[in-house]
Amino acid sequence: MRKLISSIGYLCAALLILASTGAHAQATRTWVSGVGDDVNPCSRTAPCKTFAGAISKTAAGGEIDVLDPGGYGAVTITKSITIDGGGTLASILASATNGINVNAGAADVVILRNLSINGAGTTLGLNGINFRTGRKLIVENCTIENFSQSAIAIAPTSAAQAVISDSTLKVSAFGITVSTANSTDSVSVLVSNTKTNLNTNAGISATVPAGKPGMGVFLDRLISEFNSTGVLASGNGAIIIMGNSVIQGNASGVLQTGGGSVSSYKNNEISNNGADGTPLAGISLN
Repeated sequence: MRKLISSIGYLCAALLILASTGAHAQATRTWVSGVGDDVNPCSRTAPCKTFAGAISKTAAGGEIDVLDPGGYGAVTITKSITIDGGGTLASILASATNGINVNAGAADVVILRNLSINGAGTTLGLNGINFRTGRKLIVENCTIENFSQSAIAIAPTSAAQAVISDSTLKVSAFGITVSTANSTDSVSVLVSNTKTNLNTNAGISATVPAGKPGMGVFLDRLISEFNSTGVLASGNGAIIIMGNSVIQGNASGVLQTGGGSVSSYKNNEISNNGADGTPLAGISLN
């Protein structure tokens, strides 16, 4: 009888240990390194090798940080998370695919900071960042280039917000595309202190298909140059408001089609384009 009780006690203890281990399998902060391994727990002293390897070991609302320069691979994000490459060269090489897919929950916030995302290869990557589901996307201090579709593609399925700041989006088909084609609600985007240049189509493109929800795109201190079009608003409900921005050296500076509108705070520099274009309305500065 004593042996039975003892055995039951050991079994209960083992189950408690297993439960405790499972409960703590995901860390609030994880780490990646160019010399890491995805079988590791992604701690600072035993880092993972890729963002994809680290994300499964990072708790929702947590953060993945980068220890040293390296290429950390494409990743799909399905929860609130921060990926920060601050202090080093944290890169993603995404030939023939998307660099980062954001397929998060309806209330999730995804923050991408201090990253270099490059679609270069024998076949260019598709989108640098592909935002499809989630409540908020925040992109800070990123360089995204060489994509056959968009450096950043924003086409969420429901109401969403995106904030893009201090970034460079270049040498792609589009710099930033915003569309409500798949959305059941409006979309809001803020782009600040950002460059979109040398893209074969538009630096900034806002599109609302017929019968779809509208959007507001706010541009502050944007430099859009050497693109086919600097700023494009297409479709009724595609509203762009811009201030403190430079639109120059494009084939078309500001283009409004199909009822799309671009309004200006009257403090922009739109010049030296093949056709400068004129914003439909001016907004007074108070």
